[in-house]
Order: sequence, then structure tokens, then C-alpha cells
Amino acid sequence: MRVSRFGSALFLLLAFALPLSACGGNNADKTISGSNGDASPKAVKVTFLNSKSEIQQQMTEAAKEFTKANPGIEVDVISASEGQSPVERASSLYAAGTPATMAMLDAGDIAKFADKALDLSGEKWVGELAQPNELNGKTIAFPFAVEGYGLIYNQKVLDQAVGGTFDPATIRTTDALDDLFKKIEASGLAPITVGSMDWSLGNHYLALAYANQPAGVEKYLETLKSGEAKLSDNPVFNGLMDTFDVMKKYNKGKKDPLAVVLEQTAADVAKGEAAMTFNGNWLITEMQKTSPDGDFAFLPVPVSNNAGDHANESLAIGATKQVFIDKTQSTPEQQDAAKKFLDWLVFDPTGQDIMVNKFNIIPAFKNNTKELSNPLAKSLKAYNNAGKSIPFAGNYVPGDHWKVLGASMQKYLVDKVDRTALAKEVESYWTSVK
Repeated sequence: MRVSRFGSALFLLLAFALPLSACGGNNADKTISGSNGDASPKAVKVTFLNSKSEIQQQMTEAAKEFTKANPGIEVDVISASEGQSPVERASSLYAAGTPATMAMLDAGDIAKFADKALDLSGEKWVGELAQPNELNGKTIAFPFAVEGYGLIYNQKVLDQAVGGTFDPATIRTTDALDDLFKKIEASGLAPITVGSMDWSLGNHYLALAYANQPAGVEKYLETLKSGEAKLSDNPVFNGLMDTFDVMKKYNKGKKDPLAVVLEQTAADVAKGEAAMTFNGNWLITEMQKTSPDGDFAFLPVPVSNNAGDHANESLAIGATKQVFIDKTQSTPEQQDAAKKFLDWLVFDPTGQDIMVNKFNIIPAFKNNTKELSNPLAKSLKAYNNAGKSIPFAGNYVPGDHWKVLGASMQKYLVDKVDRTALAKEVESYWTSVK
């Protein structure tokens, strides 16, 4: 994802181009002897560690489609267990001596596996990248998806609340959001349902405080690591938490905030029982289970009462998930099979369609011109093409950030800590980062 922290250019994408089987190499037999002593082909088996749990079923189906087109290759899709980060899952597989042939990790964690990743710089799909995706001059990972997040709203509910067609451009301050919530409440519906997921609160919501710093994400994080930065005095952090306080105030699940899980947030907005929630374009898969034809879009999270702040009209956008191929324990045959699978996603019409219409993601490749079929992807693309984007700062944080500081945000959500204590927990975390 960044050049210094894995291809920083990628999250800027100013125009989307539209955009059990063995894990280890010692189980990838290529041939099997027949009764007459002749050798006949045996399928090459590879594994794919999928860290996007919301598309686990779709990824499994994609693997089957790939095998139909490539009968000599079997792809077994595995996932991280609940509560386990992708980097923890990948590390445990390596520790067991059975690493996944292909592992999908958060962009910020790819560098940790650089010594285990196959150099993919010479792959054909590198030439189709909308932006470079290099680490130390090499492409060692496949950018799986361009994603973004903010406040997701139900157009029909907001049209009803404002007595006309709701225009997201009218909400450019925290106070304006508060006023909108009052109108929604007056219409008899819940303004917002706030998910309690630690990954959402930690790596997405809190990370907006990093993304909107004048010095830039990386420089600001360095000041946090050194102990120089003081969040309690930081305007962006305080503005962001002012907005979070407003969200807490109108939260549909405020009687038991930690019980509000992703599925509930999606259903609430899809059914129109809540006007909006905070999440990313990946939520559409869950929302369309309830409302396949619903009209949904994004509203940026305001971080101040200055309507002119770029952050107040922008979504966090970036190439979030990256796939690397193991070079340490997978065989050359497995590596070639893995490359074919990635090529299939980029170049095969079926693979391209699955990326856009089954995975519901925005590909990072110029040659995929499949029309976006879901409203959140369309909304995200519109913001990005208009230059209304900020860094996906969760790509810059350590692998345990979501769990540690997500827990801190959960405590704030249920009023177990105040803002001063939250700021201290965030600062303490960063000064302990090695």
C-alpha cells in the first residue's frame, strides 16, 4: 500500500479504472503412478487465506469457478478465526509449518512477511495497476481491493426526514449532523446504529484522527511514537470525538452498545429502522441480504464545525487488502498455480465479474471495466473521482492496533472511560510500539 509503508500512492487512486487441502509444499504432489506404471497428472493443491470474512462464501465459490477453468488446480479457501487478526492467523500457520500458499493481509502487515513473499514484479497484472504497489522497489503483493468508509445512509429514510431529496453535501459539520439526527428522530426513526466491532472502532473510526492531521499520517504517527503528540490538545482528535459523542447520543443500540454487531447495523439500515451506520463499502454484501435493491450511499464523518475542512467532505479510501504468495514452503508448482489464480481474477471475464459483482469490491486494475453494480461502490467512486478522499489510515498501523485500541474505543462507547483517559490509552499504545 505504501512506498515507505507499502505504496502510499495507491490510496490516492484519483480515478478508479473501471475500476483439508495441504498448505505446505510437501503435500503438492504433481503426479501419481497408474497401475501400468505410467505417471498421470494429479491436481496441484493451494490454499488461500481469506481475511475478508464477509465474502468467505463468495471466495469459496470463486475458487470452484477457477478450478472449473483450470482442472489441474484446486484452491482451498481458509479464514481467520473470530477474534484473530489476519497477521496472527498467517503467523500461526507459519509456526505450524503449514503456511497458506496465498495470504490476504491488511496492507500495513505485508512488510512483516516481506522475507517470505514471492517477488511478483514481473507479473503481467503489475502493468494494469492504477498506481504502483511497491515495497523497497519490488511488487510483492497483489492489491485485492480498493475500499473506503464513512457514514452509510439509507436514502429513502433521509428523504423522508428532510421532506425532500437528501443532499449529503449539506452535512459538512458536526453541528449539521446533530441537526440532521434531530430531524430523523422527529420522523419517528432511529438516526444511527453504532456498531461495537473493535476493528471498526479501532482501525477505522479512531484512525480518522490520524488521517486528517496536517502533517500527514506517517509523520503524525511518528510524533505519537516519540511521545511528542498530545491527543488531548489535538483539534482533529477532539473534533472527531465530538462527532462520536453525537453518534452515541442518538445510537439506536445505546441501551446495550456492545451488543450491536455488524449484522445488526446492516439490517437496521437496510430495513430503514435506522437512517445510517458507520462502516465501509464491504457492508453492502450484508445489507443486500435484507434489501437487495436498497438505495444507500456515503456521508463523510465530520471532524469539526468548519464547513470548509477537506476532511468534512471526504471519505477514507485506500487499497486495503493485499495478497502475497509464500516462497518458503510452497513448491514451484504451487507458486505457479497461485499466480494463475491471481491472473484469473485480473484478466478472465469471469474473474473480473466476480471481483466486482460477487465480492462487491472496486478492483485496483485499469483493465477491469465491469460496471459497478452496488450503490456503495458507486458512491465511493464518485467521492474518489471528485478528489474527496483522505488516506485509509488503518493501513499504516500495527497489526494489534484494532484489537488494543478498538477495546479502548469500546470502553469509551459504554462510558467506561472519558475522553482524557481514552487519549492517554492511545498515546500509551503508540509509545510502546517497536
